[in-house]
Amino acid sequence: MVKAMLGEGVLGRAVERGVVTVGVHDLRDYTSDRHRTVDDVPYGGGPGMVLKAEPFVRACEGIRRDHGEPASVALMSPQGRPFRHAEAVRFSQLRHMVLLCGRYEGVDERVRDQLVTDEVSIGDYVLSGGELAAAVVVEAVARLVPGVVGDAESVRQDSFARGLLDYPDYTRPASLDGHAVPEVLLSGHHGAIRTWRKRQAVRRTRERRPELLEHAVLDDEERAALSALENE
Repeated sequence: MVKAMLGEGVLGRAVERGVVTVGVHDLRDYTSDRHRTVDDVPYGGGPGMVLKAEPFVRACEGIRRDHGEPASVALMSPQGRPFRHAEAVRFSQLRHMVLLCGRYEGVDERVRDQLVTDEVSIGDYVLSGGELAAAVVVEAVARLVPGVVGDAESVRQDSFARGLLDYPDYTRPASLDGHAVPEVLLSGHHGAIRTWRKRQAVRRTRERRPELLEHAVLDDEERAALSALENE
């Protein structure tokens, strides 16, 4: 699942060029029995199976031996801290990190106790395993690494980079079924376009995610736009 994602798009090109390196490790390669067992029934009873601690411990020992001590060992878990832009920025500044993916009912608690430095959730819902969650984290983190995205300015203007949602974007045709592109975007007046985009970003954030404005970094034009919206 993860390897397929690593071969596509912006991330795939970055991996191919060696801008970022992502290794994928199968827990079954770190088992000691002939059945390559990675899970067992939970102590105390209950539904489902629990991933054993030993394969995780051996996998992390192998990673440390081959690649050095990771700056972070993050467990993908619905119990973790919500993964937001600030976390992506922090992870992007690390030289080396490890993502642990759970499955089934969960992982042996000793994995958290002995290995984990960060516990990360991509949302308030449950997946069958942590692989897709890890792929989301890899994608979000990698695109913040210099050289991964060709246009660094597009990364700086992304939603959440300064606490604002992005402004509306349009492309050709100028009119579609009676819905026209805003005239300001066709004017060629770059100052007016910049001001319009800032106001739209503030408006959209206030309407859809007002809690983001509590910590957003706004310039003078954006603060004026927010004040005007609040006075409407």
